[in-house]
Formats: sequence, C-alpha cells, structure tokens
Amino acid sequence: MNAATFLLTFGGVSLVAGATFALNILGAADAKERYAAANAELAMHSLGELGPPKRVTSKQVYRFLGTVVALAGLVLTLGGLLELTA
Repeated sequence: MNAATFLLTFGGVSLVAGATFALNILGAADAKERYAAANAELAMHSLGELGPPKRVTSKQVYRFLGTVVALAGLVLTLGGLLELTA
C-alpha cells in the first residue's frame, strides 16, 4: 500500500468523522454530550455521591474538536492527492 492510498483513506475518514461532529449531523455532538453526562453521573454514584454531576464537557467542545479533526483530515486528503499527482 503506497502513501497516497493511506493518506486518501485516512484523510477521508477523518474528514467525514470530524465534519459529522463539527456540523452536528444527526445530533452527534448532542448525543456525545448526553453520553458524557450519563458517564459522569454513573461515576459519582459509584463513589457514593448522590448529588448532581459536574458538567465535564459541552456540545461546543465536541464541535470544536470535530472541526480540528475535519481540518486535519482535509490536509491529509490534499496531501494524498498531491502524492498521486507526483
């Protein structure tokens, strides 16, 4: 497997996955926020604390991280295209 194939595959997958969170397609960032809140609540219950859980991350954090991953995937995809033409 040459470098262009690897870069195009990995870059394309990263671009799609990051864009899904960055653009909140199908409520991906919302679901991730609810999942993190449920995990924080379960962790507090396992320690014996029955109060409300502390908010760990918000939807905006997941959307920002999705943007970073999407931009990195775009760079890798463009690098793969440049490798094909060289």
